[in-house]
Amino acid sequence: MPSLSAEEAATRLGIKKETLYAYVSRGMLESRRDRGGRSRFDAAEVERLAVRSRKRSGGVDVAITSGITLLRDNRCYFRGVDAVALAGANPFEAVVEWLWTGSSLSVRRLVAPEGVVRTAAACVDALPDTAGVVDRLRVSVAAASASDPLRHDLRADSVRLAGRRVIGTMIDALGGENRLASATTSPESSGQSAARRLWDRLTGRPPVAADTAFLDTALGLMCDHDLATSTLAARVAASGRADPYSVVGAGLGALGGVLHGGAGTGVYDLLEEIGAADRAAAVIGNWLAEGRRIPGFGHSVYTTDDPRAVALLDLAPATAVAPERWQVVESVVAVSRSRSAVPVNVDLALAGFCWAAGLPRDASEAVFAVARTAGWIAHAIEEYEERPLRFRPRALYSGVEP
Repeated sequence: MPSLSAEEAATRLGIKKETLYAYVSRGMLESRRDRGGRSRFDAAEVERLAVRSRKRSGGVDVAITSGITLLRDNRCYFRGVDAVALAGANPFEAVVEWLWTGSSLSVRRLVAPEGVVRTAAACVDALPDTAGVVDRLRVSVAAASASDPLRHDLRADSVRLAGRRVIGTMIDALGGENRLASATTSPESSGQSAARRLWDRLTGRPPVAADTAFLDTALGLMCDHDLATSTLAARVAASGRADPYSVVGAGLGALGGVLHGGAGTGVYDLLEEIGAADRAAAVIGNWLAEGRRIPGFGHSVYTTDDPRAVALLDLAPATAVAPERWQVVESVVAVSRSRSAVPVNVDLALAGFCWAAGLPRDASEAVFAVARTAGWIAHAIEEYEERPLRFRPRALYSGVEP
């Protein structure tokens, strides 16, 4: 059977070797080792993939090479380091710097100038009560953008500075009754971590140390996850040389909805309906009878439990979650395990914690959005180094012929 070396296969597909191995990890290509331990690829399989790629792209460059996140063998790696280990051993701020530089784990404050936060907070407070958390975040990002006259400086150091400002603004201007409007110190000088400040804006309950540690780890774990829908949108915006704030705005636009950033709200609603552990089987049975998908299970990448979910489920019992509420979360996992091997995903773990801790229904969506903003900034830094406007697919017209 004719075979190709890694170099030959990558050339045939018009991609880099790193992207070729990413295709292998996603199951798009099969790799075999020759007697010398080198990777070999079936020539016919490579050709079929090349033909499919041409049909999908219309001859446009759609292969995205990235050195940020690797998903392989049911694990997630940030720049070559296991994401679970990285987020478990370092604060969110350090994970962000690693994601943005690949060389530093320094802790840089994720804050914006007090005047920017005040402007953004005033805009957020003007929204109607029907505004969701993503609505509020989008408005705060727009206000931060308008307050930064140097936002079009796309050099890496400037983009990282804008990234710290936008994440700080998103947290500190989040709004609602829990904002510390009468605080004697500004977020810029308070010395509090991003996780603690976000907690204070999600709930009026003072956290125990384990609560903040859980939120800090969750933020670190959810920084990035390869080319998810919102990340692809952010890269497309960066390809057009949109400024970093606009890149984040594009990501937030794609984040909204129950199939991506808002997936945790479905978990929250399920847990709320169950209410007590002994009702889990009955409520889940009713959902299935009505043809409703059970949220919090299954993933397009992982064939076993999402490693991020496993890490967070292990941390949650040590927090100040109500024990009887956490038993409900555990009962949902147990009922699912009794009938199916569908893996648990991170939405169940994060939204389950938020529900058991008494946080608002959209708290998991806020955590997701703030965390993923760090990933969007990392991808923007990469994309600014690529050929501009490289994403230009052609539509296959199916309308009325002229």
